[in-house]
Amino acid sequence: MLSEEAFEVWCQKLSLCEQAKAIVCQIRSSPPSRLVRSAAGNVSGRYPSKKMGCTIQFESHRGELAAIYQFEHDPTVLEFYDQPNAIKLIYPSKKGRQVGVLHTPDFFVIGEQTCGWVECKMEEQLVQLAEQMPHRYQRGADGMWTCPPGEAYASPSGFFYHVQSSAQIDWVYQRNLRFLEDYLRVSCCPVEEKIAQSIRTCVMKRPAQTLLELLEGLEQATVDDLYFLIATDQVYIDLSATPLAQPEQVQVFVDREQAEAYAILRRSSVQLFPHASSSCVTLTAGTLLCWDGKPWRILNLGETAVTLLSPEKQLVDLPIEVFEALLYQKKITVASPLPDNASQVAEQEVLTKASLKQLEIATQRYKLLGHIGEPDSAVSARTLRRWRAEFQTAEALYGHGFTGLIPRWSNSGNRLPRLSIEQEQLLSKYISEQYETHKQQTASAVYLLLEREAKERNIAVPSYTTFRARIKQRSRHEQVLKRQGPRAAAQVEPFYWELERMTTPRHGDRPWEIVHLDHTELDIVLVSSHTGRCLGKPWATFMTDAYSRRLLVVYLTFDPPSYRSGMMALRECVWRYARLPQTLVVDGGPDFRSVYFEALLAYSSCTKATRPWGKPRYGSVCERLFGTANTQFVYNLTGNTQITKQVRQVTKSVDPTHHAVWTLGDLYGYLTEWAYEVYDQQIHPALEMSPREAFKKGLARSGERVHSTIDYDDTFRFFSLPTTPKGTATVEPGRGVKINYVYYWSDEFRPASLEHTQVPVRYDPFNIGVAYAFVKSRWVECISEYYLQLKGHSERELVLATTELRKRLSTHSKEVSITAKRLAEFLSSAQSHEVLLTQRLQDADAQSVFAQMGGYQDKGHEAQDTQSEASFQPLPTEQEKEATDVYAGLEIYEEYQ
Repeated sequence: MLSEEAFEVWCQKLSLCEQAKAIVCQIRSSPPSRLVRSAAGNVSGRYPSKKMGCTIQFESHRGELAAIYQFEHDPTVLEFYDQPNAIKLIYPSKKGRQVGVLHTPDFFVIGEQTCGWVECKMEEQLVQLAEQMPHRYQRGADGMWTCPPGEAYASPSGFFYHVQSSAQIDWVYQRNLRFLEDYLRVSCCPVEEKIAQSIRTCVMKRPAQTLLELLEGLEQATVDDLYFLIATDQVYIDLSATPLAQPEQVQVFVDREQAEAYAILRRSSVQLFPHASSSCVTLTAGTLLCWDGKPWRILNLGETAVTLLSPEKQLVDLPIEVFEALLYQKKITVASPLPDNASQVAEQEVLTKASLKQLEIATQRYKLLGHIGEPDSAVSARTLRRWRAEFQTAEALYGHGFTGLIPRWSNSGNRLPRLSIEQEQLLSKYISEQYETHKQQTASAVYLLLEREAKERNIAVPSYTTFRARIKQRSRHEQVLKRQGPRAAAQVEPFYWELERMTTPRHGDRPWEIVHLDHTELDIVLVSSHTGRCLGKPWATFMTDAYSRRLLVVYLTFDPPSYRSGMMALRECVWRYARLPQTLVVDGGPDFRSVYFEALLAYSSCTKATRPWGKPRYGSVCERLFGTANTQFVYNLTGNTQITKQVRQVTKSVDPTHHAVWTLGDLYGYLTEWAYEVYDQQIHPALEMSPREAFKKGLARSGERVHSTIDYDDTFRFFSLPTTPKGTATVEPGRGVKINYVYYWSDEFRPASLEHTQVPVRYDPFNIGVAYAFVKSRWVECISEYYLQLKGHSERELVLATTELRKRLSTHSKEVSITAKRLAEFLSSAQSHEVLLTQRLQDADAQSVFAQMGGYQDKGHEAQDTQSEASFQPLPTEQEKEATDVYAGLEIYEEYQ
C-alpha cells in the first residue's frame, strides 16, 4: 500500500482536483460498503492480499477472484479496494424512461497513471443484461463491453470505469499464478546462487526443453528451487502459453528475449506434416490448392516430391524444397475447405447423425458404383447413375464423395407440425401456469382443466399422451425447481462441463491448493464409558484435499457444528502437516463466518471460499467422503443408526440406543486409523491410485514448498484459540472470569475499574488449565483456580474427560453446572478411572495418534516435519495387555489420592 507521503506524490503526479482527491481519500479510509455473500450459484470468499495487507472480498470465483489475482500481481496497480462506496448511475431504461440507481462497483483500482472503478461480470450475464438494459451495458466494435452511465459518472473526476468480462480473462495465466502463488509471496528468492546458476546453465545448453525434462534432470537443486527461479523471472516460461501443471508441454528458456527469438523461428518455418505442437493447416492427398489463379489438387505427398493434378488433368511433380518455397512465398495457397468452413461443418453434421446402418448402406453403394454397366448388377443402371451424381456432388462440396452416398432418412416424411398454434399455446399455458407450480397438481388434473378450456374455445383437444409427452420434453431441473423448490431441484441439476473455454480445474492442480472443510453427524450412538448411558451421536469434522482426495484431518466431538470445531481442525492440520491449504472451501454456515476463524485464515495466508447455499455438489469431495466413512466403517459398528431411517421399523429390540457400546475415545481412535491408514491406501476410482500415492506424486511434481510451513508455536496456538458463544465474560471481584464453568484469574483483574466489566476471552479446549482475556488493549494469560489438579493430565485425557462429563451432566439435567472442582474430582476419582486408565494404555501404545489432536506433549514441542507420515499402531488386545502387564492377575483396589 501507499504511504501518506507516497499518496500525496501520486496525487500531484496525476494533477487530481480536490473533489477527485476527496473521493479517493474516502474510499481509502472506508471499510467495504457491503459484505459479499454466496447466493444460489456463486462462490464468494476472502483473499489474503499481500499487496494490500488485508483480506479482499470476492463474490465470484470466476470473475472477481480472477481480477484480484490480476491486480495483486500487476506491478502497475498500486492499490485496489473491494466494494467501494456506491455511486449513482443515470441512464434511460429500455422503455425510454430516465432511471437512477445506486450501484456498488466491485473494485476501485489505483494505478500508476490513472484510477477508477472496475465492474466484473460473466460474459453470458452481460449478454442478458445488454438486452434488458441496452443503455447501461453495450458491446463496442472491438468486442469490449462498456458502461456509458458509469463512464459518464467517472469522467468529470478524470477516472475510468471499466467492465471486465470473463471472456477477457487469460485462464492459463490465472492457473499458473495460483500454481506459483506460494513462491510469489516470498519477498526474496532463497535459492543459493550456485544452485541457481546450475539451473540456468542447464537451460542455456538446451533451450526450449520441456519443464518435465528439466525437472527430471535436476541433481543438486530441488523442485522448489526451480519454481522460485520461474517466479522471480530468473528462468523464463510464458505463463500465458501452457499450464505449469502440464510440464511435458511447457517450454523453458533463459529469458524472454530467447523465447521470442524461438517463436519467430517457429513462425517462419512451414510444416507439411502435423506435430503435437503444430497449429498449421495439415496438407493431405486431395487438398485443393490455388496456384496462379488455377485450382490444383494434391495427389501425393512424398518424401522428396509433391505430385499435383492440374485443371487439365495433367500430373506435375514438384521437388519438396520448391513446393515449400512456393508455400512460404504464398504463391501457392490452400483452397480446400478449412475446418470452420460452412461446407465442412455441414459434412460433419451429416457424419455425426449417420447411424451404423446408414454407414453400412453407404459402403455397399460405394462398392456397387464400380459395377456400372455390368448386366448382372443387382441395382438398376438408373439408380447407379443417381448414386454417382450424388457422389460427385458431395466430392465437389466436401472433398469426399462418400458423404453423398449416406441415406438421408431424417429428411423424409411430413416435417410440418401436427398441432395448430392454438393447441401448442394451450399446452404451454397449462404446463407452465398450472402444472409447474408449488401446488404440485397431477398431470391428469391439469389435463382436465386444459380439456375444458379447449372445448369452450372450440379447439381440438390434444390427447393426454401428447400432453404427457410435452411435459417430459421440458427441463426436468426447471420443473422440479418450480414444483418442489431449490433443495429438491439440486438433486436433478445437470452438470455443465467447460470444454471450449478452460478455466481453472475445480479440484486444483496440486495437493494443498484446494481443501474442503465440513461437518457431519455420524450415524452411530455413543455411550458413557463409566455409566453406559447413551450420550447421543457425535459430530465429525473432515478436512479433505480435493486434488488427491486425501483425508487430512478428522476431529470428533459431541458439540454441534461451530467455528470451534473448524478452528480445532485447522490446528490439527498444522500439527500434523505444518501447513494450511492455499484455498479452504467451506459452506455458508455461521460457524465459518466467525471473525476469529477468518482471522486465523488471514494470518496463515489462506483464501476462504464459501460455496453457494443449497448446493452440496460444490463440496462433493467432502460430502462423498462422509458417505464413504459411513459405509466402510461406521455401518459396521454396533450401535449404528441405519435402522432409524425407517422409523416405522424401529422396535425396542433393534433400537440402536439399546445396543450402543462405543465411547467417544474408542471411536476416535479407530476412526483415525481408518482415515489415516485404511482409506488412505485404498485405490480411488477417480485417481486410479490411492490418495496417499496421489498426494506424494503431486508434491513431487509441484514442489514440497517447505517455505510455506507454519510453526506450531505459541503464536499460532493463540490464533487458533476459540472463544465462548457469547465472546465475552464478566470480571468478578476476587475470582476473575468464568469460562466454560471454570474461573480463571490474572493479576491484571485487580484494578477496581475492571470489576463487573465485560472482557473478550479465549480458551484452549486442549488445555483447560489456562485461558486468555483482552485487558488494557492486550491479551493476558489467566490461570485456572484448579490449575495444579488439572496440570498433571495429558491434553487427550482433559479433552475426553471434559467432553464426556459435560455431555453426561447436561443429559441428566439442564440446570446442573460444571464447576472446576467437580471436573478436577472427576479426573482423579475412581469414577473416571476406567476412562483415563484406558486412555493411558492407548497413549503408551499409540502416542503418535492420540497426540495428533493439538500436538501437545510439552511446552517445547515442535511441529512435525512436513514429510513425516502420521503412523498408527492398532490397539492392543486383552491377551496382549495381560502379556505385557507385569501386574496382571493382582487384585486392584483403588488409587490412593
